[in-house]
Amino acid sequence: MVIERNTSQVKKIIAKAKNKKLLVGFVPTMGALHPGHLSLVKEAKKKCGFVVVSIFVNPIQFGPKEDFSSYPRDFRNDEKLLRSEGVDLIFYPDCRNMYKEGFSTFVEEKRLSRFLCGQARPGHFKGVCTVLVKLFNIVSPDIAYLGSKDYQQAQIVKKMAADLDFSLKIKVLPIVREKNGLAMSSRNAYLSREEKDQAGCLYRALITAKKLVAAGETMSPKIITAIRRIILSEKHIRVDYIRIVDATTLENKSRVKGKVLVALAVYISGVRLIDNIVLNGKKVNAGKVHSRLSRQKGRK
Repeated sequence: MVIERNTSQVKKIIAKAKNKKLLVGFVPTMGALHPGHLSLVKEAKKKCGFVVVSIFVNPIQFGPKEDFSSYPRDFRNDEKLLRSEGVDLIFYPDCRNMYKEGFSTFVEEKRLSRFLCGQARPGHFKGVCTVLVKLFNIVSPDIAYLGSKDYQQAQIVKKMAADLDFSLKIKVLPIVREKNGLAMSSRNAYLSREEKDQAGCLYRALITAKKLVAAGETMSPKIITAIRRIILSEKHIRVDYIRIVDATTLENKSRVKGKVLVALAVYISGVRLIDNIVLNGKKVNAGKVHSRLSRQKGRK
């Protein structure tokens, strides 16, 4: 396994791999790796002959009051994990490599980034898109692997890659969860054991939404109320947002119909966590629903 900081050297290494007709798989990360990241690496290893993982805590996707300086960093452990997975190259640049003096060019997706975390974290996705354009240009991957915990981010990256004619595939893999259902995240390292136990309510709330939809509930406000009640039953939790949106456009849906995303963001003792679940609402005839409910009331 090679560890390289220099952009030019990375390009030369990738060129050699491509000359050998090897498929290049790429997993972009900010380090502090966990089994969710490693699931992406494992999939890349299955499909690709040469696997690259980048580790770069990207300053331009953090807001002025966010946790850039304290974001978890543990390169020694990351290196050990990636070596055990058989990764070929770790690209480990610093800010001077990525953003040279006078850097002033940014990339911004303007539609999908208006919603959810785009509203809560202005400028965040501009920073994400900019760094990924740079990384895609440096690594020139055939396939890039992303996780669906950051569902909105994955949709934005897919849109950006299509709009800008990148010749790569974007593969989005399922969320990897802890035993209590908490979505794995580098920021989970901030949480105490008790706080992690409390954070299990996020997954319970999403499963409750799934059960409500399966039982025939279609009204988004009722589902959101049920989610909020479960989350706020725990201490020290503040809700940033709970939304039910179209899974493609990310626009709010007043009713669950077709493929929707139930997305939430909360703060637990000041730590921001996100999670989501994709549901398929059945196309239910409103008249039939009213008739069925009337019959049920008549039997009571």
